[in-house]
Amino acid sequence: MNATINYAELVYALRPEIALTLGLLLALGYDMAFGRRMSDCARRGVAVLIGIVTLASAVFQTLHTNVPPVGHAAYWFHGAFVYDTLAHGVRLGVFGLSALTLLLIAGSIPHSALRTPHFKHPAEYVAIQLLATMGFSLMAVSNNLLIAFLGFELASLSLYVMAGFDKTSRASAEASLKYFLFGGMAAAFMLFGFSLIYGMTGTIVLPEIARSLAVQGPSPLLLVALVMVLVGFGYKAAAAPFHQWAPDVYQGAPAPAAALIASASKLAGFAFFARLLFSGLGTVSGDAINFGGPAGWIMVVIIISAASMLLGNIAALAQTNARRLIAYSAIAHAGIMLLGVIAVRAEGAGPLFYYALTYGIATIGVFSVFAAIERTAPCQRISDLAGLWKRSPFLALVLFVCVLSLAGIPPLAGFFGKFYLFAAALYLNGLMSPAGWLAFLAIAMSAVGLYYYLIILKAALVTNATAGASAATEKIRVPLSTVIALATSAALTIALGIWPDVVLGLFK
Repeated sequence: MNATINYAELVYALRPEIALTLGLLLALGYDMAFGRRMSDCARRGVAVLIGIVTLASAVFQTLHTNVPPVGHAAYWFHGAFVYDTLAHGVRLGVFGLSALTLLLIAGSIPHSALRTPHFKHPAEYVAIQLLATMGFSLMAVSNNLLIAFLGFELASLSLYVMAGFDKTSRASAEASLKYFLFGGMAAAFMLFGFSLIYGMTGTIVLPEIARSLAVQGPSPLLLVALVMVLVGFGYKAAAAPFHQWAPDVYQGAPAPAAALIASASKLAGFAFFARLLFSGLGTVSGDAINFGGPAGWIMVVIIISAASMLLGNIAALAQTNARRLIAYSAIAHAGIMLLGVIAVRAEGAGPLFYYALTYGIATIGVFSVFAAIERTAPCQRISDLAGLWKRSPFLALVLFVCVLSLAGIPPLAGFFGKFYLFAAALYLNGLMSPAGWLAFLAIAMSAVGLYYYLIILKAALVTNATAGASAATEKIRVPLSTVIALATSAALTIALGIWPDVVLGLFK
């Protein structure tokens, strides 16, 4: 049996993951050998530098992997791994997003009211984040239910720890516990659904599952399996009505951890979800064109998408906490990404990838601003942003660009993300189809989203910090590493809006 295993092929398929493994071991080893004798600032800097170099090495390995032409794929290790344009783009995307969030911890200094640093053990944090990134990368190339589940859980277990990494904060501990409980429930649902699919088809490889289901056709057991998988993924993606963990985690987690949860995890998760539904379960998708068409998972996804957009946008209107508002907006954006999953049938994965990537970049920019403000004062309530334009014009400018991108204002990347995604959904069969109605709902909810995004900008750009307000009035000094993350997020948000074909051209 072992003689049939091509380990050279396995090493070739997992070169980025191997680079991440070596990097996290180096970060831990260096910290154990030399870090204890260094200052906290230098210790954080070295850990982050090792993490950035490791991610750069993973990017190098990814760029030197042969990418098949668009519409084709390479299969490795008995079909367990697939490599195509989507896998290539997602790998590069999650490595870049992870690097941006790593930059935030180098200058992370808590408010003076706290007794100990957020990141007292920076090497451990960097190692855990590299493990999470490894999970995202595995999800990108998974062509096998078992590999995908391992990727999901490697990323999830790492994110649970990262959410509770601030030991000085009860909110961080609560966020980690809630995230763990809901994530464990999601894993159980997803694994049970996968096991049912395996029981019906006798395989865990996605194309073989599709061929088997095409012969068998829909069945009550398959319906149960689909429900389990959709519920499990709904929890992972914070889609309504499985979103309960998201507001608490976004509020309580350290800003770098919250930024990673909101960006890279969504990009990798939705990419695999689209692959699972179309490569593995495409033959039982049902009909998104006619309301009375054959039943399948596509109508369930439409319902979850509509619920996410309605609940996320309406609940965000009532928020006074800036992080919780971003969390509810993330639920609404998850609904739009589910619309993008449906639109894969019409235009491929390009619009979904572009939207998830640009959403992640803008969200990291917002959390980078929050992290910079927290160096001098708490940044939880929207009122904490008051007077930001006086305290730091640079932070106010970055917040302005990233929030308007999330709102979908041209010529920023968020506008074109929504435009291409809505156009792809309408291309299925026009406005009078279920997907068309969902696109119309998304357009209407985007107008609602603009209102609460403007509330954030009003506080930061118009409102003055008054005596007795929680917002501090002293100037904010932003460390170089955070400046790089902020400038990169804002620049990419603008550049990808002006030149969207830089990303979309990969899928043509």
